[in-house]
This record gives sequence, structure tokens and C-alpha cells, in this order.
Amino acid sequence: MAKTENSIWVVAQLENGETLGVTYELLGQARHLADMAGQNTAVVFIGKENNGHAEKLIAQGADVVYTVLGAEYEDYNVELYTNAICELAKEYQPNGIMFGATIDGRDLAPRVAARLKTGLCADCTEVEMGENGLLQWTRPALGGNLMGTIVCSDQRPQMGSVRPKIFVPMEPDASRQGEVINYTVKNKVESKVEVLKKEPLSTGGKMKIEDAEVICAGGRAFGDAERFAVLEKLADLFEKSAVAGSRAAVDEKWVDHASQVGQSGKTVAPKLYFACGISGALQHICGMKESEVIVAINKDENAPIFEVAHYGLVGDVHVVIPKLIEKIKAYKES
Repeated sequence: MAKTENSIWVVAQLENGETLGVTYELLGQARHLADMAGQNTAVVFIGKENNGHAEKLIAQGADVVYTVLGAEYEDYNVELYTNAICELAKEYQPNGIMFGATIDGRDLAPRVAARLKTGLCADCTEVEMGENGLLQWTRPALGGNLMGTIVCSDQRPQMGSVRPKIFVPMEPDASRQGEVINYTVKNKVESKVEVLKKEPLSTGGKMKIEDAEVICAGGRAFGDAERFAVLEKLADLFEKSAVAGSRAAVDEKWVDHASQVGQSGKTVAPKLYFACGISGALQHICGMKESEVIVAINKDENAPIFEVAHYGLVGDVHVVIPKLIEKIKAYKES
């Protein structure tokens, strides 16, 4: 196969043997950008076995899937993954590489960038195609007080990590044709890392906020953990729901970091998002603004959260939420 200097790559991420949704989200955007610039899309898939993953990736937009397979790749290993990706990149010379800004992606992307002696724009909230095939990476800057757009005009590949739930995956098309290249790493390395145990970073076995369809998020206005717990009662009224918090709530230890929404937490896009006692700083808004319906509850009628909310309730969360719970219960019983 010819070199792919005009190709945009996505590095696939797996969890428990399944391709994470962020892979398909980035692939959909990569397909869009590649079509604009007359380029191709490719996915780097590293794992124990293919097991149909490559074909699914082609169905959702990939022109090429590079598979690096072996028992040593069953679990994420930053040394082995970095070595494989860098060897592939040096041989096939992509124009750009996109990583999901997950825990593993944030670990892997800077190592690859350093090894390839190129730049990396981390935690992006937008990626667009500029002139001459230059990718435009947008991310919060100066503590989240403004958005900066960054280009890497001199080095290749152009690299960035992008938050989950930013882009929408393409609809699968089983008739799409693509190429699967089974790549064997030539210069293998021995890992100094041994995985002893894997534990999910979640909220005590409850649904992860990135998977929830309804999120009840709270901020500093609750005052203490006991009153913050009312959000559990609100969330229990919905299926596939989860409780989340702003950075202030996490700092107060009312909710753990795995359930933080915002620039220093996670990006979510549920069907329904309750923002309770959250003022709406840009750091938080950038993590939830793509929610289908946003309901804001705040006693300050001028709070920035109302600018992005579809529905706003001006009032004290300690008064409004119990009444809201009563109304929802009555509606469900009727």
C-alpha cells in the first residue's frame, strides 16, 4: 500500500474487549474532515485479537484499519502501545492523529507526540479542517476563561486528544469497503510495566456519568454532603441516571472525581441534564453544553447557567428540588 501522508488517523481505545464509543465519535469527525480535504481515514487498532472490530470500524467511516494483535496487547500498556503507534506512524506518515481524551488516551498521546517529535493539543472540544490540510484544534485556555484554536504548521503528524461526547458517530454502513492491514511490529520492546489488577474508576458500582441518559448535577450551593444527597432521590426517578457534580462539589468530597463534569472532569451529553446550584462557569459549561435538554435551578437569576439552559427555575435548590421530586412522583403515579 502507498504511504498515507494525506490520512487522518484515530487510535482506537478498548475496554473489556469492546471498542469505546469515543473511537466511533472521533472516526465520524475524522471522516468529515478527510472528506473536506480529499484525504483518507485510518484507525489504529491494538488488541489481543480482531474479533470483528476492524470491520465495524470500516462500516463507520474508516478507509484503512491497521491492526496490531497479540496476547501482549490484551491490556492497555503505554510502552507497548507507544512503540507500535510510533512505528506505524513513521512507516505510513499520517497527516494527523486523534486520540480520545480518556484516562488511557491522556496517558498515551503525549508519549507518542514526544517520540515523534511533534506537537499535541490536549483535551480539545473541537477539531476543524483549515487550509492546506492544517487541522485546527480548539480547547479551553487560561483556566477555561476563553477558547484557543491551535495549529501545528511545521511538524507532522498533527496530533490532539479530544474529549468524549463531543462528536456524533456516523451511522454504520455494512456495504462500505475498506482495507485491513495486519501489521507486525518490527522493533519490539519489553515492557517494564506489569498489570497486577484492574478496577473501574466509577461511583461505587453505579452508572458512569458518560453513559447516563439523565444526569443530576449539583454545585456548592447545597452546603454539605447530607443535603447534596437529595440528588440521589431525584436521579432514582429516572432510568439510566447518575449523580454528578461541579468541581466545587468534588473539592468538598460530596461526589468523587469520576463523576465530575467540566474542563477538569468529563464531557457528557445526556438526554436530560439537571444543573442544580451550579452557577455556570465556562469550565463547567464546556463539559455539558451538548446535552439535549438542560434544566437549571439557581437562586441567582443572572447566573450564566441560564444562558445555556433550555428551562430555568429561579429558586433555592433546597426548596425547589423536593417539590420537583414530588411533582415527578405524582406524574409517574398518574
